Amino acid sequence: MSLMDATPSTPGKFKSEKSTPYSAYPYYRILRFQSSLSKLTLCSSIFLALILLFFLISPLPPSSHHHGRRSTEIYSGTKWETKVRISAQTHARADGGRPLKVLVTGAAGFVGSHVALALKGRGDGVVGLDSFNHYYDPELKRARQKHLEKNGVFVIEGDINDEKLLKTLFDAVYFTHVMHLAAQAGVRYAMENPGSYVKSNIAGFVNLLEVCKSADPQPAIVWASSSSVYGTNTKVPFSEKDRTDNPASLYAATKKAGEAIAHTYNHIYGLSITGLRFFTVYGPWGRPDMAYFFFTKDILKGKEISIYKTPKGESVARDFTYIDDVVKGCLAALDTAKKSTGSRGKKRGPAQLRIFNLGNTTPVPVSRLVSILEKHLKVKARKMVMPLPSNGDVEFTHANISLAQTELGYRPTTDLETGMKKFVQWYLNHYDRSRKKKSSW
Repeated sequence: MSLMDATPSTPGKFKSEKSTPYSAYPYYRILRFQSSLSKLTLCSSIFLALILLFFLISPLPPSSHHHGRRSTEIYSGTKWETKVRISAQTHARADGGRPLKVLVTGAAGFVGSHVALALKGRGDGVVGLDSFNHYYDPELKRARQKHLEKNGVFVIEGDINDEKLLKTLFDAVYFTHVMHLAAQAGVRYAMENPGSYVKSNIAGFVNLLEVCKSADPQPAIVWASSSSVYGTNTKVPFSEKDRTDNPASLYAATKKAGEAIAHTYNHIYGLSITGLRFFTVYGPWGRPDMAYFFFTKDILKGKEISIYKTPKGESVARDFTYIDDVVKGCLAALDTAKKSTGSRGKKRGPAQLRIFNLGNTTPVPVSRLVSILEKHLKVKARKMVMPLPSNGDVEFTHANISLAQTELGYRPTTDLETGMKKFVQWYLNHYDRSRKKKSSW
């Protein structure tokens, strides 16, 4: 993949801090620091206690309760290992890069399926893993799986919490990299099933890191965090240097916790870890729980759609990022990831630890999104404008991608008008049975 331009994104509007009468006195600064540290420790303790409580009392994620036992019972033996190893075979890359061997978790998901296909297409060895839970229509995940397997990517049905399965995979293949995209997604669903977020986004992540740190050699890890970690921040655009301790949802809190966990495993075990904060990814084969997807469905059915407004009466805005741009960022993160420095759980030196925003740098009001959909669907939407509910959604997102531009050569090239046109074409081909057309990538 060619290097992109490094044009800086729109600079943020930083507010200077006000000085205090005591700022010149070291004694008071120490007292204030100790007070802040005590508050931080207390908040952290409460947060961890809540996580443990959710983990102990919450129900299992939809359709995932059987995977921990089933996966290791079914996926074993010579035939299974042969499929895994064939899928992990590499070929000469057209760009001249060294082929990678990548385990992609969440491979039947939206971003995961696109990343796995792109890796395989350029010559890397790829093995997929997905739980196929019922958070949204599993038939869409099966369709992605079918397409991946036609292109040589074997997708295993299993849970990242299944330690035995993961160890079996690492025994079969020396993975150079892990692209960790498996997660319980969605902001609003966290209010219905909080335990699923803790089990997948925290417990599952820890289980994966445990297996990776014990591997010899250890793989480099790239994983999906989220722009949701910026929470209620008001300074725009959001920068990796901004504080992220004001999450607006449990989903955001689990992703923030994931970043802290990644730091821990990097520090103690020498794992090379890169986190990617995605900003509202959209496109063909997307997630049905995303607004652009269910807006399209409801507009075609003549159903009323809700457009949220902020307390100031403005439309909620999002930094919509097209899937192909995100895939380029993911592959660049894999290609630039340095090797882990540990072996069998023992650190041998400092390891790389990075975090990047992957966005489009151009926030678009949701009302504008609806207008674009109306244009390409050729159907007028029935709209109801209403106040933004207190369900974890934020008023706006806006990415500063300067760091990703400099370090990854990342530069998004697809505007919302172009990207939504491609999505609508895919949607009509995939779901409109009367057209009898096959969906394409």
